[in-house]
Amino acid sequence: MLSDSENRKLFDQYGLNWRAVKQGGGPPPPDWEGARPSGRSEGGRTDFSDFDFSPFSGSAGGFDIFEEMFGRGARGRTTRSARGRDVEAEIELTLEEAHRGVRRTLQMQVAETCPTCNGTGVVDDNKVCATCGGAGQVLRPKSLEVNIPAGVREGSIVRLAGQGGAGQNGSQPGDLYLHIRLRPHALFTVRGDDLEIELPLAPWEAVLGARVEAPTIDGKVELTIPPGAQSGQRLRLRGQGLNKRRGGRGDEYARLKIVVPKQVTPEERKTWEELRQVSSLKPRR
Repeated sequence: MLSDSENRKLFDQYGLNWRAVKQGGGPPPPDWEGARPSGRSEGGRTDFSDFDFSPFSGSAGGFDIFEEMFGRGARGRTTRSARGRDVEAEIELTLEEAHRGVRRTLQMQVAETCPTCNGTGVVDDNKVCATCGGAGQVLRPKSLEVNIPAGVREGSIVRLAGQGGAGQNGSQPGDLYLHIRLRPHALFTVRGDDLEIELPLAPWEAVLGARVEAPTIDGKVELTIPPGAQSGQRLRLRGQGLNKRRGGRGDEYARLKIVVPKQVTPEERKTWEELRQVSSLKPRR
C-alpha cells in the first residue's frame, strides 16, 4: 500500500478506512477524526488511541481490516466458514501388503470443532475461548480403520475423503492423504510393477540345465534353467510380479548367480581336477 502514491495519500488522509474511500464508500462524516494515526509516542510507547478499527457505512459498504485478514468482524462475529484442513500421514507396508491390500487401524491426532465455542473461538460476550485459545478447533486422538487397496507402490498416495481436520461453522472437513512407504524386502527388488530376485545355481545346474524352485510373492514355482545358463542372465516369470491398481500383474525376473563351493572334500577336489583336464572351456578367450 505504501509503495503506491495514491494509496499512501488516502491512508495519510483517512487512515485505516482508506480502502473504503477508494472503493467508492465516500469520505467519513465531517466530525470523524478517529482513523488518522496521531503519531504520538510517550516514553518509547506508541499511542494507538487515535486508531479506529471499526468500519463506517457508505454507498459501497464499509471495510473491516479484521474481516479481510481473519474472516471475522470487529466484534468477533464469524463472517465466513472454512473447509477443514487436509491432513497428511505416512504409513509403512510390507511388500506383501502392498501387493494384496490390507486393512489397518491408524491412531492419529486430528483437529475437531471446539465443543466449548462451537468453532467460533469466542464465548460469553466475545471472550476468547479458553478451551481452544480462540482457534475454534482442538486436537483430539482419533482411531481410524483404513482399507489400503491392492497394487499401491512406494510413494503412492491414498486419499480418504472427509477424514482430515474438522471444518469451521459446519463446513465440510478436510481429507486425509496417506503416503505409502514400502519396507525393504529380504528377497525381492521392486522395479515398477515387476519384481527381481537373485537365484543361486550350482555350476552343474548352469552347465547341464535343471528344473529348480524359484520363490515368488505368492509362493514357490518351478523354473526351467536352460543348459549353458550364464551368471547374471535374467529369466522371466510372466505374471508373477505385483498386482496393478487397474488389474493385471507385472512380471518377475530371476537373475542367475552361479555359486561355487568355498571348500571341497578330497573326493570333490579330485573330480574338479579331472574336469579341468578334460574341459574345453576357455573363460578368458
